[in-house]
Amino acid sequence: MPRNAVQPLSPQILLKAYASGYFPMATSKTGPIEWYSPNPRCIIPLESFKIPRSLRRNIRKNVFSITVSQAFEQVIVACADRPESWISSEIIGAYSQLHKLGFADSVEAWQHGVLAGGLYGVTLGAAFFGESMFSRKPEASKTCLAALVESLRRRGFLLLDSQIINDHVRQFGAIEIPRDEYMRRLAEAIGVETPPRDALL
Repeated sequence: MPRNAVQPLSPQILLKAYASGYFPMATSKTGPIEWYSPNPRCIIPLESFKIPRSLRRNIRKNVFSITVSQAFEQVIVACADRPESWISSEIIGAYSQLHKLGFADSVEAWQHGVLAGGLYGVTLGAAFFGESMFSRKPEASKTCLAALVESLRRRGFLLLDSQIINDHVRQFGAIEIPRDEYMRRLAEAIGVETPPRDALL
């Protein structure tokens, strides 16, 4: 756990934590923040990202319009909108500040002008740390993830961190790697300069 983990969340603390291999989660919507650095660590290899067949069909049909960081606060609030959530109001506030500084981004899926799904995460150098996603329409958040990966590849990103493995991310080719290997990849990635947010898509 970072030494400053007991302090209120701030963009500075978040950036130091991510650069050190940590990420925060609240114990509940109103609970305290705890810090995690899993071993092994889940990543989604950008070079072998898998798109399920049903999602590929959806993408070809252009079911959703995709935007980047046009509705960050709407996305993070929607991600927290479930009976049990680790996304507290403190996390929403801190990541919204991080977004305004250019270190947190969202990808949004729209249908008929209505937000249908999205995801958000943190960017440091050539590393993207995926935090959470939500869907109000089938395949909406998955479409956002596919768009994100395409963009990260184009912009020369080296690392897509998915934190903790589960069946949902396994379908996209997620794997687990030892923490020391993760830290090596992280150090390499955060030292690389990438195009700005406006070039995300």
